[in-house]
Amino acid sequence: MAQREIPKETSKLASCDAYFETIQSRKKLPMLLQENLTEAFARIPVSSFPKVPGGKVIEIQADTSIGDAVKILSESNILSAPVRNPSAESSMDWRDRYLGMVDYSAIVLWVLESAEIAAAALSASTATAAGIGAGAVGALGAVALGATGPAAVAGLTIAAVGAAVVGGVVADKGLGRDGPTAADKLGEDFYKVILQEEPFKSTPVRSIVRSYRWAPFLPVASDSSMLSVLLLLSKYRLRNVPVVEPGQPLVKNFITQSAVVQGLVRCKGRDWFDSISAQPISALGLPFMSINEVISIGSNELILEAFKRMKDNQIGGLPVVEGPNKKIIGNVSIRDIRHLLLKPQLFSNFRQLTVMGFMNTVASTSHDCGKVIAPITCRLDSTLGSVIQTLASKSVHRIYAVAGENNEIVGVITLRDVISCFIYEPPNHFDNYFGFALQEMLDQ
Repeated sequence: MAQREIPKETSKLASCDAYFETIQSRKKLPMLLQENLTEAFARIPVSSFPKVPGGKVIEIQADTSIGDAVKILSESNILSAPVRNPSAESSMDWRDRYLGMVDYSAIVLWVLESAEIAAAALSASTATAAGIGAGAVGALGAVALGATGPAAVAGLTIAAVGAAVVGGVVADKGLGRDGPTAADKLGEDFYKVILQEEPFKSTPVRSIVRSYRWAPFLPVASDSSMLSVLLLLSKYRLRNVPVVEPGQPLVKNFITQSAVVQGLVRCKGRDWFDSISAQPISALGLPFMSINEVISIGSNELILEAFKRMKDNQIGGLPVVEGPNKKIIGNVSIRDIRHLLLKPQLFSNFRQLTVMGFMNTVASTSHDCGKVIAPITCRLDSTLGSVIQTLASKSVHRIYAVAGENNEIVGVITLRDVISCFIYEPPNHFDNYFGFALQEMLDQ
């Protein structure tokens, strides 16, 4: 299995342009109002944006294990964190001090590949059997072992099998040589191998932070404009923007899509916001993404397929639907991967675990009385203000537009869409602002 690096395609910029052009064609706000708002945001410095909760950005050291990184993200209730390079503590350049971001999306890719590696490794009992897993190992094996070539691949499977045999896993389970069969029967032992046995246990964050990223690590200075931040979070698909002080290498703040939408809620009472937020979403051209563009997952499909679908389409969540009319019954987000990592009981027969089974299991171990959390929805006549309020109060990244008595999904509205409602991009904004081509920024 090849390493899961998102290719650096020249189509990235074209995709961003196409998204914004589509929005501009559907938006029904008067152009003069958009221009006034854009000019206003261009005058607001990033330093005026509220600090992260607690006033300090949570960082993760590059040598931290992926398992511990998941725990940090979960316990801190955050989706991502800057990764600090411990060997560059004396550098005054943020490019040296930080390797990038670690988030659930990167971890999803790593888990999906590690699952294949562990399954193949645990089912191998001889050097010949170890060859079964060679194709599934990919570059991650070399990263984990610090080596390359066929020997490293074989070494990975043998090392993992060794750990399993020492722990009595293979002997007790009586596993065959088929990788999927091994994973099906391992249950909690499978979880144990991925996060508690070598070489998986020692896989550091630094090994995935660049290979599995979805977006570039691009801090802005505190004296930058909020317009630049809003464009990065909307048109250019960044989920978060780190903030650094001019001439200093440390991340001082962290602006996310969610934080911006929370900020919009606090604008209630201002004429410009009230005049826009009082309008029905349909009058503003929302949802920008129509039903034909919404990527969903059936309740009876496998949960691993849901995460793969998110990875393949670089999206953060999927509506869970059932029936020919795609009635929405739930939602699965990229963040839910933490349940697979932090609740080992979910690994029992995980290859047969359906989306509905996953949601039921998560609900049964939560504080919600065993009930699957209902999907967050709105109607086409809902106001933009109510949608913003729901996104902020529920701390969710998307809301599904539904119609009819059966709540048939007709579109989705994301944080990115909401931010895009209020701004447009002046000509050559980033070329003038950053001093280098935008394509270079996206491909770094």
